[in-house]
Amino acid sequence: MYQNILFEEKDQLAIITINRPAQLNALNKETISELHECLSVAHASQSIRVIIITGSGEKAFVAGADIKEFASFSVEEGQLLAAQGQALLFSYIENMSKPVIAAVNGFALGGGLELAMASHIRLASTNARMGLPEVSLGVIPGYGGTQRLAQLVGRGKANEMVFSAGMIQASDALQWGLVNYVVEPEQLLEKAEEIARKIIQNSGTAISAAIRSVNANFTDGVNGYDTEINEFGKCFGTADFKEGTTAFLEKRKANFKGE
Repeated sequence: MYQNILFEEKDQLAIITINRPAQLNALNKETISELHECLSVAHASQSIRVIIITGSGEKAFVAGADIKEFASFSVEEGQLLAAQGQALLFSYIENMSKPVIAAVNGFALGGGLELAMASHIRLASTNARMGLPEVSLGVIPGYGGTQRLAQLVGRGKANEMVFSAGMIQASDALQWGLVNYVVEPEQLLEKAEEIARKIIQNSGTAISAAIRSVNANFTDGVNGYDTEINEFGKCFGTADFKEGTTAFLEKRKANFKGE
């Protein structure tokens, strides 16, 4: 069905693997389009609760964008490339109502790091290397990298990473708050699934409300506290709230339906 990605579904979990190992899983237009289509299917599925994104092979999560696709672009074409990419994939992931976990193996450079940063939770293997090398090509990150990196690690560290075009090790990414966990390569998907299983036990409607509330804090012109109040109130009208509170009072485990 897909040329550049692999899709697996098991026990309410979707695993999407970017599968262009010969190109170190670089993001070309076709791969971005396929990722959007696959994520849309997973988003609409009633049986999928959490999504994991990773890269095939041990060398790379995603080693950037496919430079040969845009090397001859004009100003207008460059702006359109960034706008379409953000809408189709990066902002789309950030605003999904289902949690997306990035399992970063090997290189996560340029668009690869931007893909990880758009995800709600990130973990990395010990051999992961992360960076935004765009200025070494005479361009800047265009898929939200300048914005999300500063949000995650602070302006100073973000400036250093962008201006130097250098890579950081997984241990630095953990210390700076860029990733949540660092594990050995063979444990990466296992750890991602472990986190996913903890999430799946909880209310899907409440998690969706939490995603919208957290994102509101980083949206210009939106008061995150007001969004939280509104989303908190709306939770009271869900079947999950009734089930969760009833289960608590009855001292049993809740059986959430995501409704």
